Amino acid sequence: MEIFMVGGAVRDALLGLPVQDHDWVVVGATPEALVARGYLPVGKDFPVFLHPETREEYALARTERKTARGYRGFAVHAEPDVTLEQDLARRDLTINAIAAPSKTQSAKTGFDTAFEPDFSALIDPFDGQKDLRDKVLRHVTGAFREDPVRILRLARFSARFPDFSVAPETMALMQAMVAEGEVDALVAERVWQELARGLMEDTPSRMFEVLRESGALQKLLPEVACLWGVPQPAAHHPEVDTGVHLMMVLDMSAQLEGSLAMRFACLCHDLGKGATAADVLPRHIGHEARSAQLLKDVCERLRVPVECREMADVVAREHGNIHRSESLNAASLVRLLERCDAFRKPQRFAEVLLACECDARGRLGLQDSPYPQRTRLLAVLAAAQAVDTHQLAMEAQAAGRGGQQIGEAIHRARVNAVQAAITDTGQLPQTAP
Repeated sequence: MEIFMVGGAVRDALLGLPVQDHDWVVVGATPEALVARGYLPVGKDFPVFLHPETREEYALARTERKTARGYRGFAVHAEPDVTLEQDLARRDLTINAIAAPSKTQSAKTGFDTAFEPDFSALIDPFDGQKDLRDKVLRHVTGAFREDPVRILRLARFSARFPDFSVAPETMALMQAMVAEGEVDALVAERVWQELARGLMEDTPSRMFEVLRESGALQKLLPEVACLWGVPQPAAHHPEVDTGVHLMMVLDMSAQLEGSLAMRFACLCHDLGKGATAADVLPRHIGHEARSAQLLKDVCERLRVPVECREMADVVAREHGNIHRSESLNAASLVRLLERCDAFRKPQRFAEVLLACECDARGRLGLQDSPYPQRTRLLAVLAAAQAVDTHQLAMEAQAAGRGGQQIGEAIHRARVNAVQAAITDTGQLPQTAP
């Protein structure tokens, strides 16, 4: 039995990056042999085991043969005769198909207690180290085409390693897979999983650029794909192209270290601009409502988590009003807070404002511009939150008023509190335009 460190752990170690997860492959063993050494079987589709001490995953070397369209129809062969090179050949990218043998093994307690990879004796049958040096994402073999999830994974790696290019033959292969309908077989959960991970990388725009070039974006997110080529007024958007703007917004969301929900909101905030009638371009009157409607379709199709879809809905509907909030009076400001559910969910509202800042700064030449709306609206919220709603409710109930009247009283008190803050600071306009 031989044990090797493989995959992303080797790749990241060679790049000098922190290694988050260790992946191990076992050659020349049977499930029974691992169980006898204390390993715990956990794999459903193929033999994977947890180390009895470290709880890291160890997989038997295996080969795979596709038996149906999509990614779930595979016949797996995991026997002691499967070689390390055969196992590496089924992997997606050359940079993920490098193995390091274990340097030390101990059998004091009846199983291997620890393994230390030997990076001086790497096994690299597909020249992954060269591609690491050349900064190229290249598929290992034609087996890449058997799993459409690999298109999403490669796009995600592009977001993680934005200075890496996609090998021309790999891009051509992905385009062929899209044309053959392989992407159509992807299930929502896997698509969302990879998109979410890519959104959390440092340069999420690269993921969408690669998906767009491969043709997969048009299949998976046509509402996003159609934004390229849609013009906007140059006075407000010097970059003009809506798709270009969206990519700048996404990268700004990463720069400001936004949450997944905030970054997803940035992705979907301008979907409605792709549905603007041609005869009114480059203006996009009412695109906020169209964005919110299209967002519903995206969230249903991809089964987006509730937290992400709710924040995206607020940003889609209200980002224009938040941008214009400097011109709103006290009553309009409180109504904006109410529509954003800011009193019940103040932390989410803070992230909504951050998404709007990304929208404002994700424009050519405006990346370093201030966004005073965020600070001001947080101050407005604080002033309105200072109202003692419990006391107001008690007084209204004592006077025999019902729920609607109590709500109206709380609303008026919040408006008065915001107006008082405006009067004291002189920083906000007294009347709406």
